[in-house]
Amino acid sequence: MSLTQSLSPAELTRGKVLARSTVWNLAGQILPMVAAVLAIPPLVKAIGLDRFGILTLGWVIVGYFSLFDLGLGRALTKLVADKLALGRSHDLHALIWTSSFLMLLLGLLAGITMWIVSPWLVHRVLKVPDDLKMETLHALYLLAASMPIVISASGFRGILEAVQRFDIVNKIRIPMAISVFLGPLLVIPFSKSLVWIFAFLVAGRFFAWIAYVLASLVALPGLGRDITLQASGLKAVFQFGGWITVGNLIVPVLVYIDRFVIGALLSLSAVAFYTTPFEAVSKLLAVPGSLAGVMFPAFAATYTQDRHRTGMLMQRGVKYVFLAVFPVVLIVIAFAPEGLTLWVGTVFAQNSTAVLRYLAAGIFINCLAQIPLSLVQGTGRPDLVAKLIGFELPLYLPVIYWATKHYGLNGAAFAWSSRVIVEAIILFGIAYRLIPHRQGLAVRLAVSAATALTIFYCATLPPSLSGRSLLVSVVLMGLGGAAWFGVLVEDERALLKGMILRLSRAIA
Repeated sequence: MSLTQSLSPAELTRGKVLARSTVWNLAGQILPMVAAVLAIPPLVKAIGLDRFGILTLGWVIVGYFSLFDLGLGRALTKLVADKLALGRSHDLHALIWTSSFLMLLLGLLAGITMWIVSPWLVHRVLKVPDDLKMETLHALYLLAASMPIVISASGFRGILEAVQRFDIVNKIRIPMAISVFLGPLLVIPFSKSLVWIFAFLVAGRFFAWIAYVLASLVALPGLGRDITLQASGLKAVFQFGGWITVGNLIVPVLVYIDRFVIGALLSLSAVAFYTTPFEAVSKLLAVPGSLAGVMFPAFAATYTQDRHRTGMLMQRGVKYVFLAVFPVVLIVIAFAPEGLTLWVGTVFAQNSTAVLRYLAAGIFINCLAQIPLSLVQGTGRPDLVAKLIGFELPLYLPVIYWATKHYGLNGAAFAWSSRVIVEAIILFGIAYRLIPHRQGLAVRLAVSAATALTIFYCATLPPSLSGRSLLVSVVLMGLGGAAWFGVLVEDERALLKGMILRLSRAIA
């Protein structure tokens, strides 16, 4: 039986399917991080700081120009999941091929734009050493040439995500992402030139694109036999993708504007004291990010036919994120002084302990908010998310300025966390209006979140390490008991037992 025949909404959103997909997504985020940690020190030593700086800028430029897909990859995931859930696969192939062709054209536009601006970047904007300017320019030209496949690949990846083939997506993405860091080390014995390093990276993306295309043709067997283009349906694709793009343009400003404010009002060293704990604790977003990516097509599929199931999926998603992230955040907050001292030294601990605690509490709420964010987008209302973010920005700017000016780093961290908490409350409010009969869940969630924040505060009160250790131990044991006997239902306990059993066998 083909995938298109078996993907009913119930099967698409089974617990085992979602759990397996989430594990694959999490591996897809963690393994490249490990590769980066291992590869960056020898890479810097081998090619030098100047070349490494240019390499990192190349990574950033590719990410920025990927916005040229105008959110069509995400839109394709949502619309393919919708049509499969409704059994309307007859017009699916035309939608996919038309969208893919448009994404290829957008990639070509991105590549031409990047090709044109590259000399300006090298000679006018970036302080590239004279002996590296031509090398850097040719390397950027290679990146420009790769933009059509970079943007096109996001569309075919979106097709695989719509049919919950996150295993295939990550089997392709993990090697490609790891090669971004380890690949240059393979080139260095032969050449330290950025041209050859970037050529290796571009080749990796090309092979990944081929793999995504072939995997999509296998996942949807009739796709290769029915290559047609038609304009119908493109309005919905562009409307959905356009709002996604608007949000993607504003979010980086909201996330990083605090660093510029700190640099302007305080000092560059203060930026380091703020950014270091932020970058560390924000890695927790990989957990809800992995689950939200899986939930997005599941929400799209179920919302068209069974909104009660959509609500159940959201409830479970928030529950899993809470249980996974809360213990880590509690430990971070309780042992922030000791952890910072061991990691980056006493000076950082003196300046960043309170910052880390404020940010960790905000990240915890932000993690929970990723599930309703995915639901709102998955149900076809990315406009609500984009409007919310756009409304936040002009309000947040004076707040972060005032808080930083009067209360320094602690004020900046408190302002950032307060913003994401307010944002989470609004996102949950929107989500609960989209799904039926979930008011009771909203009350329980509010109580649980308030309780968690209270516990975080209490964990900072004992002055001694032993006192905080005792408090954390008691809370975690209580949470474990409450989760097993009162929060998790029977099928969730059975699924967890199976995962633990398989993990123990793998280790043995």
